[in-house]
Amino acid sequence: MVLLIVGLVAFFTIHLIPANRELRNGLIARFGEGPYKGVFAAASLAAFVVIVMGYGRMQHYLGSKNPVLFEAPVWSKHLALALMLVSFIFLAAAYIPSRIGAALKHPMLVAVKIWALAHLMANGDAASLVLFGSFLAYAVFDRISLKRRGDMGRNAEGVPVLNDAIVVGVGLTVYLLMAFYGHPYLIGVPVIG
Repeated sequence: MVLLIVGLVAFFTIHLIPANRELRNGLIARFGEGPYKGVFAAASLAAFVVIVMGYGRMQHYLGSKNPVLFEAPVWSKHLALALMLVSFIFLAAAYIPSRIGAALKHPMLVAVKIWALAHLMANGDAASLVLFGSFLAYAVFDRISLKRRGDMGRNAEGVPVLNDAIVVGVGLTVYLLMAFYGHPYLIGVPVIG
């Protein structure tokens, strides 16, 4: 549990840096935008790896002693699977300029909220509630802080409609790859079949 919590605290602390515009701008002025983004990405990835390791160890060591706080009904797993498709499409919209991304304003945060909610619905054990509940709470917090700062998100001006089709195609492709290959291989839990 300690490794999971350390990873979560590190990940969310790293992600609070962009929220502090003065600190972020100072780091960019001192080191340059490229190095700032590189260190930010590397630190985020390292913290994410610690989260995955902590979650895996918690699941492994607790085993049957991992408290199940609720039994997820079968239908919730099907709904979670459908929500994950939407989450991957919105995640793609975070990286590809599109009208979808502009409508969502902050598509990455919407994708994370849907991802976390879908996994909370399908998993009632303590380790899952800590992991996915933390991400859901952070995404809600971050969205509120963006609104308070007046960050209105993206603009769809000049973005071709074709980009929306690309976003949906990329999201669907990543979703299928993750569902059939990535999740069973990386997480150890098959979601299809």
